[in-house]
Amino acid sequence: MLAGASTLMLSACAMEAERPATPTSTATVADKVRSQAMAAFFDAYDKAELARSPEGKSYRGIRDGDYGKWDDYTEAAEAANYAADQQAAAAMRATFDPATLSAQDRLSYALFDYSAQQSARMHRFRDHGYPFNQMSGMQSAPAAFLINIHSIEDAAQAEAYIDRIAGIGPMLTTIIARSSVDADKGLMPPKWVYDRVLSDIDNQIEPVGPDFAGNAIIDDFAEKIAKIELDDATRADMMARARAAWGTSARPAYLTLRKEMVRQKAMAGTDDGVWHLPEGDVYYDGLLNRYTTTDLTADQIHDLGVRNVTRIHDEMRTIMKQVGFTGTLQEFFEYTRTDPRFYYTTRESYLDEVQQHLTAMEAALPQYFGTLPADPLKVKAVEPFREATAGKAFYQSPAPDGSRPGTYYVNLFRLDAMSKNELEALVYHEGLPGHHLQLSIQTGLDELPAFRRFGGYTAYSEGWGLYAEELAKDMGFYKDPYHDFGRLQMELWRACRLVVDTGIHRKRWTREQAIQYLMENTPNPQSDVTKAIERYIVYPGQATSYMIGKLKIMELRERARTELGAEFDIRAFHDVVLENGPLPLAVLESNVDAWIAAHKR
Repeated sequence: MLAGASTLMLSACAMEAERPATPTSTATVADKVRSQAMAAFFDAYDKAELARSPEGKSYRGIRDGDYGKWDDYTEAAEAANYAADQQAAAAMRATFDPATLSAQDRLSYALFDYSAQQSARMHRFRDHGYPFNQMSGMQSAPAAFLINIHSIEDAAQAEAYIDRIAGIGPMLTTIIARSSVDADKGLMPPKWVYDRVLSDIDNQIEPVGPDFAGNAIIDDFAEKIAKIELDDATRADMMARARAAWGTSARPAYLTLRKEMVRQKAMAGTDDGVWHLPEGDVYYDGLLNRYTTTDLTADQIHDLGVRNVTRIHDEMRTIMKQVGFTGTLQEFFEYTRTDPRFYYTTRESYLDEVQQHLTAMEAALPQYFGTLPADPLKVKAVEPFREATAGKAFYQSPAPDGSRPGTYYVNLFRLDAMSKNELEALVYHEGLPGHHLQLSIQTGLDELPAFRRFGGYTAYSEGWGLYAEELAKDMGFYKDPYHDFGRLQMELWRACRLVVDTGIHRKRWTREQAIQYLMENTPNPQSDVTKAIERYIVYPGQATSYMIGKLKIMELRERARTELGAEFDIRAFHDVVLENGPLPLAVLESNVDAWIAAHKR
């Protein structure tokens, strides 16, 4: 999240050269005291933030007295959280002088300060998001959290799970009330979103039998407590109380939510872009700035996308010749989109190939990376209760205490939307050397403040994921030319995102126009295209970050390779990119430039 004057401030703070050590012991002691004071400041901030977020504790593997609670989603709590963040930033500015700090502390200062500035800038748009949407809306979030984050290792943690089931009712009631008020102000997604949300709700309120068998949460609880040491009577009692909590608290709230979504659907409009919201253009500009960490305008991003679509199309034509296909690029798209040879017929065969590529990549990593991920990587199919609406692939970070591995989720709801051609590139993006490598390393940076270990910048993280796809080619993977075509297919997808995201939210394209653009310019199937466009509509701006981040990392690598020549070491380059955790792109560029200059000296 980087823009304008903040770009200059962050770059200068991040890259100001470390002062030579002062020979006096007084100065050395003073430097150490300042560093300890800043560490204590950020540690206190982190503890205060976690105290306000039971869910945040669970993500971090902290299982204390809050383990059975949900976050507070009231408007008052949101205001208190915002005020606490702004007060912390003001206290930091009043306490520390960046000129007296070490290089790493200056960077932490600058990043924390900018985060507060960005939060203040976007605070007036806090009601512009869509709490209930088909991607990660609150209608499916409780189940996803309990299944994937709330582990059960003993009876106390099982009791906490039951408490959280009971807490779904009050939590959803709060969010429903806020959503209802926003809807009456016209702050709603387009009408088609509601059918997707209602589908998610129906998947959870059915079946209606007395034991709620088949409910994702109840089934998950039963599976988890079956693995811990409990006597039969205790296990039966826990199951009875979990079902009661669902039946008396959670399910009634979902029924209320369903009624509210039906009400809102009747009121909702058909405009897809956020331009239809109050100050929608200003809101979208802020989102682009936040996600890309650049000052690029919507028009500039749109034109960048068009240029890269043309470039990638040309590279695809080269592969067409390589495989001996005669015809137009669009005919080749149709062939790879529809021929059964490019799709698996069973989930098991798809997952088997995923594991084969991960195993081969893991063996090759030491040649390209000085720092390797310490956490195991698990591959998991998206759960049935949300697979119809979830994205095709995504990643969940490991817990810092090692209690939860990094997880690559692959959506196998429709195998005819999961091309063999794309499989390799997806593995490298979500797993190794993509998100799992980057986020495992980030989580393990124990010397950094928690907000840097667990926070991030989308252009950096998703840019790294897309960079990892192309890096794998440099490492000798994609031996099948159709798999290399799949790599280009995924890069093309990200270039097209620049076009359609800005098209929808700035140029006022309809959902149908955006779908048509992707169908004409990519080989992806109709179901894939439709789901993607619907994602970009409810996540405005986010999809622009991938290509912009990747292009910057590639630019920096080629700069280093050119300037250092035979002295260029790709392992060292990757360490420079990864060793400070996520950064705004301008700061990343400054770090790489300083590394190049140091080598030249």
